[in-house]
Amino acid sequence: MEHLRGRRIWVTGAGGFVGRHLAPRLQAAGARVTPTDTDLDVGDAAAVASAMARIRPDAVVHLAARSSVSASEADAHGVYRVNFGGAQAVLAGAREHAPGARILLVGSGQVYGSAAPGALPFDESAALRPASPYAWSKACADLLGGAYAARGIDVVQVRPFNHTGPGQGDAFVASSFARQVAEIEAGRREPVLHVGNLDSVRDFLDVEDVVDAYLRLLDPAIPSAVYNVASGRGVPIRRLLEMVLALSSASPRLECTPDRFRSRDACVGDARRLARATGWEPRRPLEATLARLLQDWRARS
Repeated sequence: MEHLRGRRIWVTGAGGFVGRHLAPRLQAAGARVTPTDTDLDVGDAAAVASAMARIRPDAVVHLAARSSVSASEADAHGVYRVNFGGAQAVLAGAREHAPGARILLVGSGQVYGSAAPGALPFDESAALRPASPYAWSKACADLLGGAYAARGIDVVQVRPFNHTGPGQGDAFVASSFARQVAEIEAGRREPVLHVGNLDSVRDFLDVEDVVDAYLRLLDPAIPSAVYNVASGRGVPIRRLLEMVLALSSASPRLECTPDRFRSRDACVGDARRLARATGWEPRRPLEATLARLLQDWRARS
């Protein structure tokens, strides 16, 4: 990807799940990557502005966020401070110190809320109906990004749907299943697998496919706009669990726990705009992604 060679790219949240996959790919493509993680409080506007002035990036991939939906219910203020305040600080810092930089403002498909199973996938024109403090914080940041774009800042509003792979924490459903199965296999957990509503439907991608999309969207020749990153295919959580269990000899009993239970709903994305603009499409089968995820948890267990 020649558009990355030699460019100064600042990755916030580089120590997080996606950042640990993205930064090496950028470096391999010849980009000059400046990673920051917990060493920078993105909710501190002065600190972000100082970093922006020092780095003077050609592009920013703003990944830093608090991403657990369940944790956001317990600390909405903290989530808003990082997710909205961080986006605000990055955008304001770019306007002041790097006005020509492309800003990939990474949001979430959860800004659309959810629909009944079988509904059409959400495209970028769908109304925003966030349903958790996490989703609200991302929707607010997304709308702010649009306001900065209208003022001439090169902002790409990215709305990725569920993605998973090695290194993901167990606050997310696929990784939770994989960790529990790996620990049952290792004899470190009773053969009981805790689940939520298995009838919910989600859109799952491999993290490397998501990184592929981000690398393409860093090309300044791609129009700045709102882009979903999604497979367009709905997968019932029950089917996801079956796929994980098919990779294991474990036969756990399932137990639905109230703190994991969600309504029966669907959240599936339409990424045709991204495909038309960049040629991107997801290439990694979900079964292979889950196999890598489970193997990663076996190694960690």
